Amino acid sequence: MVNKINLKELAEFLVEAKTRTYANVNAKEIKPQRPSFKEIEYKKGRWEYRDSYCGFFFAIGQEIVRYNKEPIWAMSYTGGIGKKYHGDVAFAKDTFGFLKKALAKVSTKSPYRGPKSYSLGDYKYINTIKGDITDFSGTEKIYYKAKIVFKQEYIGGLIIKK
Repeated sequence: MVNKINLKELAEFLVEAKTRTYANVNAKEIKPQRPSFKEIEYKKGRWEYRDSYCGFFFAIGQEIVRYNKEPIWAMSYTGGIGKKYHGDVAFAKDTFGFLKKALAKVSTKSPYRGPKSYSLGDYKYINTIKGDITDFSGTEKIYYKAKIVFKQEYIGGLIIKK
């Protein structure tokens, strides 16, 4: 299956899917496969993308890409707002709003989360990545007025069958 996947097409599809789902303020949730999760989906031709997550201040999630209905790529993530800010819904919503703007800057060179860095007003996003589309891990952080307020870890790559 690995030899049949065009990695350039996969990267292009990931960017398209990510900018039309969580990073898009107009994205619509779908009925989740797992109770109490939020899920967003994007389909184009033979490609399917699903982002499934639960939590708010601290969350876990998983993104799956299917090609011809077969899972071929996945990413898992976990993290969230610092404990000091748990309970501050307004601040969390502002921070997640900034996160969505950073994630909308995803590129085919690094189609996992956002860019290496992005700033807007008092917010700054920093993303550290190791690996490539086939096998990667990373950490993203958001700073507000130079203090870290959000941290998330992620890992993923191609799904290799027997």
